Amino acid sequence: MKIQEEVAQVIGKVLKGHEIERVAWVAAGGSNGGHWPAHYFMEHESRRIATELYTSAEFAYAPPAYVDEHTLAVVTSMRGTTETCAAARVAKDLGAATIALYVDDSELTQIADFKIKYESVALDESRTERVNSSIALQLAMALVNQTEGYANYDKAMAAFDAVDVIYRKAVAYAQPLATVWAERMASQKTIYVMGSGPAYGAAYIFSICNIEEMLQLDSPTINSCEFFHGPFEVVDKAKPIFLIMGIGRTRPCDERALAFLERYAGENLYVLDGKELGLNDLPDDISEYFNHVIFTPILNNVYMRALSKAISKDYMTRRYMWKVAY
Repeated sequence: MKIQEEVAQVIGKVLKGHEIERVAWVAAGGSNGGHWPAHYFMEHESRRIATELYTSAEFAYAPPAYVDEHTLAVVTSMRGTTETCAAARVAKDLGAATIALYVDDSELTQIADFKIKYESVALDESRTERVNSSIALQLAMALVNQTEGYANYDKAMAAFDAVDVIYRKAVAYAQPLATVWAERMASQKTIYVMGSGPAYGAAYIFSICNIEEMLQLDSPTINSCEFFHGPFEVVDKAKPIFLIMGIGRTRPCDERALAFLERYAGENLYVLDGKELGLNDLPDDISEYFNHVIFTPILNNVYMRALSKAISKDYMTRRYMWKVAY
């Protein structure tokens, strides 16, 4: 069975028992960032169902007042992070329908009403349409389609059949560029990452998971739409800035930021454009929603790995994670 069909069936089962009015996307770290495209899609396509993102611990300790039998909680964790399992339990206790996205069975898959297995974005053999962000996006699209109709649903589901080919071509394109960028960054201690709109989640994950967690380098994330409301004051000729140019309605914000950076930033400015990664191969009326699906594995599996090699740091090393009590 294709993953698109499995996802649609799960949503159908949810809707048999619940009249959904709100969706809470709940996870931690990279899994939390992986919900971004689904949340962004629902904000811009659904007229009836409200959507919100929550990091697991916040949801567990301070669940929103609206959570009840009219809520769908999509809870994601590879192996059942403690805070995420607690959040799933809270959502279920409050009456919400719960779907777990997971890699390995854990307490999370025992708690949730439904579960869908995904493939890790960090593994080269994983299919792009089956990673967590793709499945979450499919859930959002299926939910909107089955409750109020989504005119581009069939077109979007067909796009998921194409994304893995697009990703593989993008890897070949980006690898030599990433090597040059990483060598230039090898002596840097801070790398700013910028993005906006449908690509912001990819920028966030690149900062907190790839650069900070895996390589222990400082990496503030800047929304291009907010760049001129404070962050642009840090720009100088030496500052390392990685600008993600997304495809979609907020691209003019990225372009405005780029015009400024080309004047005032130096050779450490790097631009990764979705148009060059193949996002334009998808139909214009849906391509916006696939930014994260293509950018995130490229950033993780090409750029992060290239930087790891350039600075001679194994990206599986950690200072604290899995090592000390926290």
